[in-house]
Formats: sequence, C-alpha cells, structure tokens
Amino acid sequence: MLFFNLIKESFLFAINALKVNRLRTLLTLLGITIGIFAIISVFTVLDSLENTIRNSLSSLGDDIVYVQKWPWAPPPGEEYKWWEYLNRPVPSLDEFEILKKRSEKAGIINFGASTLRNVKYKSNTRENTVLWANAHEFEQIRAFELEDGRYFTPFESFAGKNICLMGHQVAKDLFQGINPVGKEIKVQGRKIRVVGLIAKEGKDILNSGGSLDEMIILPIIYAKTIMDIKSENTNPYIMVKAKSNVTIPELKDELTSILRSVRTLNPKQKDNFALNQSSVLNSALNSIFAVINVAGWLIGGFSILVGGFGIANIMFVSVKERTNLIGIQKSLGAKRKFILFQFLFEAVILSLIGGIIGLFLIFIGSIIASNKVELEITLTLSNIILGLLISIIIGMISGIFPSYKAAKLSPVEAINTTF
Repeated sequence: MLFFNLIKESFLFAINALKVNRLRTLLTLLGITIGIFAIISVFTVLDSLENTIRNSLSSLGDDIVYVQKWPWAPPPGEEYKWWEYLNRPVPSLDEFEILKKRSEKAGIINFGASTLRNVKYKSNTRENTVLWANAHEFEQIRAFELEDGRYFTPFESFAGKNICLMGHQVAKDLFQGINPVGKEIKVQGRKIRVVGLIAKEGKDILNSGGSLDEMIILPIIYAKTIMDIKSENTNPYIMVKAKSNVTIPELKDELTSILRSVRTLNPKQKDNFALNQSSVLNSALNSIFAVINVAGWLIGGFSILVGGFGIANIMFVSVKERTNLIGIQKSLGAKRKFILFQFLFEAVILSLIGGIIGLFLIFIGSIIASNKVELEITLTLSNIILGLLISIIIGMISGIFPSYKAAKLSPVEAINTTF
C-alpha cells in the first residue's frame, strides 16, 4: 500500500511539473512526436505495402503450378540464365489438352493467354484494356463472384462463341452506369456480347492478374480469332491445381515427366519449360522486406534518438531548477525512491504523450493517403503498441540518469544551492 501511495504521489508531482512548464513541455513533446511519427509511419507504409503485395500474390494460388516459358526466379544458388530461357517454346493449347488427358495428379487444368486491345461501346472507347482468354475451367481454378449475369456454358466455351465477362472498372469506364449484361462491345471491329459482370475486387498494385476489375474474360477458342495465343506476346501459360491428396512436389514431378515426353527431350537435355509457384515469390518478398525493415529501424532510430536526447536534456535542466525543492522534500522526509519516481514519471509521461500525438498524426495521415493513392494504408494495432512501447522505453532511458542524479542529492546541499 505504501508503494502504491509512493507511485501515486510521484505521478501527481510529475503531472504538476509538466503543467507549470508548459512551453518547455510542448517543445520537448515536439522532438519525440517527430521521432515516433518517423519510425511508425515507415513501418505502417511498409506493412500496408507488404499486405497488399501478399494479397495480390495469394490470388495466384498456393496450390497451383504455372507452366510457362520464363521462370519467376532462378534455381537456388544459381543466376537467372535468361539467354537459355530465351529460345524456349511457349506452352500450347495442344499441351494443355495432353496434360488434361494424361495427368493423374492434377485436379483442375486451365489454359490462359492475354493481350491489350482497345474496346468500344457505341461512342465510348477504353484503350489498352486487358483481354484475358481462358479455357472453360477458369471458374473452377480462379475464385470470383458475378455481380450480374452468368458464366459461359460448356457449349459456348468449346464452340468459341463471341461472348465475354467484364470487370467492374471496365464496365464503369465503358458503360458509365448502364448495366453491360446483354450489351455488345467491339474489339478490332468484332462484336462481343457481355454475358456476365464480375463483382468489384479492388486494385492489384502488382498487376499480377490478381484483380479482374480492369479485365475482360474471353473463352480461349473465340480469343484465337483476335489474338495469337501461340505468340510470346500473349504470354500463354497452363495453370495446374493439384488434387486434394497430392503434394506440389508430386504434381511437379508428374508435369515434368509429361512435358518432357511431349517435347521429346532426351535425358541429357535440360527442361525447356518453367514450373512456377507463388511460394517462390513469397520467399523473395521475405528477404526483401527483411532488409527494408532494418533500413526502417535505422531511419526512424535516428529520429527517436534525437527525441530521447531532447527529453534527457530537459530533465537535467528540470533537476537543476528544482534542486532547492528537492532539498525541501528530502528534509520533510521524502525518500530517494519518491524523488527518483517523480522525475522518471515526468520523462515517461512526456515521451508517452509525444508518442500518442505522433500516432494520432499517422492515423490522420493514413486516412488521407488511402484516399489519394491506390494503396490501403492502415495503422495496425501492432504498430500502435510498438509506438507506445518505444515511447515508454525512450522516456525511461532518457529520464533514468537525471532522476538518479536528483535522488542522490543531499538535503542540506540541495536547499543551499543557488544559481
């Protein structure tokens, strides 16, 4: 009980000291506010960027293997030998059909290719719109919702009907509020009927094919009439999803065996195809963001250091100004702990208030930034806790030496001290 009373009295004395020296308190707060703002704002932006990128990558599917010409990353311990990959053939529609027939470990297989084209509806034109052509299996391997309309029927897909699904943003730009379902658009003079409107998914800053908002989905058979799916310019690829009881390494081994057989590669020849996974990109991201986080600590650390020195300097001045008061308190029976806690609380409260102000500024800034840029910036609970902990620690470190110096003062010398 005595200990809690000691804490309470020390806390009240610290609050009173801060109220008396308001200008000094304000200037000291400024330093720690800038420090917390600098370091936590860096982490807030980095966390938001990392979450957005990982969400974009998650749409690629952790259990999906992409058969492509170019690997997403070099083999472990090797360099990216682009000159070897340059002459590789691109995946073909025939290989897609063969994989569907021969693969026993694949659950779903899809063939895709994409290109950019100008799309017209009456007098409206949307330039460089992504046309993403896919086999009928697309809806089974890529989750999405339709706001209106329907998906292709098997007959429409295999017969190559001139139909499409339209992304939310494309519909907004072309139709300007009109429901596009049932309407016809023109691509290279060809009419295509919209049968489905895809629900809004949000921005994909990686442009990794994650968001369908700015795309038009076409059946691959019809798409052959407006794009060359055998050309590298359309980036053809095969998506393969493993069965529920099959591991990715098992699936990749089977795919390798089938593709080598189809492409008649002898045992001495290297694979002339790439089997890509999103886990490769996630591993690369881990390394990149680990380095960036260290840089963030260094950048913000210097700002925090400056704020800490500011608090320490003000606390030494405060101890010097109140030396006579310390002497009086000690002569009336105040213990060293009371004096120590009094100044330590003052430093911690100063730092904590500065940190709270800094976090509040970040919160306001994140709201403004999210409305201005195509990135959802959010001040997370973990960063709020981190900011508060840093503030408390900096306050304790900055205040411990001035507090200890005040606690050691002799009552007689302190009372008789003149400045």
